[in-house]
Amino acid sequence: MTAYSTLVRATHLLTNAAWFGGSLAGAVALNPAARTGDDARERAHIADEGWRGWGPVQGAAIGLHLLSGIAILADNRRRVAGHRPTTAAVIAKTALTGAAIVVSAEAYRSGAELGDTLERAETDQGARNTARRLTQRMSWLQWGTPAATAGLLVLDAYLGEQQRGVAGLLDPPSRLAGGLRLGRRS
Repeated sequence: MTAYSTLVRATHLLTNAAWFGGSLAGAVALNPAARTGDDARERAHIADEGWRGWGPVQGAAIGLHLLSGIAILADNRRRVAGHRPTTAAVIAKTALTGAAIVVSAEAYRSGAELGDTLERAETDQGARNTARRLTQRMSWLQWGTPAATAGLLVLDAYLGEQQRGVAGLLDPPSRLAGGLRLGRRS
C-alpha cells in the first residue's frame, strides 16, 4: 500500500466520520438545545446559527468524501469488477452515499424553510401549518443522515475485512487456538 493510497483512504474515513459525527451531534445536542429558546423565533435562530457554522465543514467533508471514494474505486477497479462480494458492497455503498446526500440536502433545505416560516408563524395561520409540517419532517430527517453515514462506516469496515489476512484478533477463539497449536508443532 502506498502513502498516497493511505492518505486517500484516511481522507475517505475521516470525512465520513465528520459527516456522521456532525449530523449526529446536531440531532442529539444542537436541535434539542435550540428548543430551550423563549419563543419560536429564538429557537429557530439558535438552530440556524449552529447549522450555519457547521454547514461549510459538512459540505467540505461530503465533497472530499466523494472525491476520495472515486479515487478508491479507481484504485480497486479490478477487485470491484472481479469479486462479487466487493461488487455488491460497492453498489450498496454507492446507493447509501446517494441516500445520505439526498437526506442531508433535504434536511438543509427543510431546515432553512422552517426558519423562514417560523418568522411569519406568529401572525400567519398558513405559516403555522407549514411550520408544523416542516417540524414533523425535520424530526425524521435529522436522524436520516447519521443513520445513512453510519451504514457507510459499516460497509467500509466490511470492505476492509475483505482485504485482511486469514487470521485476526477478532476471529473465533477456536480458530486462533488451532493456529497456535499448529505453530507449536513446527
